[in-house]
Amino acid sequence: MSLAIGKRNTFLGFFFFLGLLATVLIAVGTGPMRVAPAEVTGILLQKIGVSFSQFTAAQEAVVWNIRLPRVITGILVGMSLAVSGAALQGIFRNPLVDPGLIGISSGAALAVAAVVVLGEPLIALLPGAVRLYGLTLVGFGGGVAATRLVLYIADYSGRVRVANLLLAGIAVQAVTFAGIGLLQYLSSDQQLRMITFWMLGSLGGSLWTSAAAAGTIIVAATVGLLSVSRELNLLALGEREAAQLGVDIEKLKRKVVLLVTLSVGAAVSVSGIIGFVGLVVPHLARMLFGADHRSLLPVSVFLGAILMVFSDMVARTVVAPAELPIGVITSLIGGPFFIFLIMANRRLT
Repeated sequence: MSLAIGKRNTFLGFFFFLGLLATVLIAVGTGPMRVAPAEVTGILLQKIGVSFSQFTAAQEAVVWNIRLPRVITGILVGMSLAVSGAALQGIFRNPLVDPGLIGISSGAALAVAAVVVLGEPLIALLPGAVRLYGLTLVGFGGGVAATRLVLYIADYSGRVRVANLLLAGIAVQAVTFAGIGLLQYLSSDQQLRMITFWMLGSLGGSLWTSAAAAGTIIVAATVGLLSVSRELNLLALGEREAAQLGVDIEKLKRKVVLLVTLSVGAAVSVSGIIGFVGLVVPHLARMLFGADHRSLLPVSVFLGAILMVFSDMVARTVVAPAELPIGVITSLIGGPFFIFLIMANRRLT
């Protein structure tokens, strides 16, 4: 049985890898300067010393310095949000949970808003390298701090109850959004635009260095989440049954929440808040391939990356030369999808 699942996962991984590769080639080539997939491939292969096709210096500069870092960041953010959502839904045994529910996104947003409105002069005093990533570091720290607060509130005699964790997350979200609202009220027009655009999400400021920094954390956390797929399957039977089968429930909860916090904190720090990905993608993966986390988590990784790259391509081209916040696109995709789910479930009942 496990051998059959392993073969199936290998096939799914290869299939979705090809889908992601095709999406990347199209996205990198799409923009004011069109670059054919063959030319994109040639530029990438040229970086490792392989001559494949002819391209201009301008095409190489646009692809390598502008579009590719953005697409790579989109892949990382999409896989982070999607696999984190799937893992949290498994831990909570609730399909309506997403990473924002434990305070990561709202904590990051509050920290960034506070720095933009109150602490911008302090950022200007920092060394150049630190100043360049000031908001990124602040966003990551805010997300981690908010989740740590949620865990502290939810902890009861060394145990983290799922209901307490959800309620603590909702409470912390309410407080942080109240703080964000107050800061928006106090902000100037320029500061308000910066906060609003960051809260709606964008990959416009992506660089190779920021993608590498966030990617190191995201990839490591994703590998960690994939490694607990068996335990999540056992937990689906119920906490008592899983404990009888050898699963340390409290250790598993803390491990998953820690990995999700690190992964989503890194993702939000480079993209801002992007909604629906961590909610929609696990549902779609579950509809297509079932609830077995050994398939669900890897499929969520690829579907999340594909959705994010596609959404970003739409966001930067549909009203070009202007750019829509990517969160608007993911919400436009996610909202109708959930309406479809509701209608489908109503027909089945």
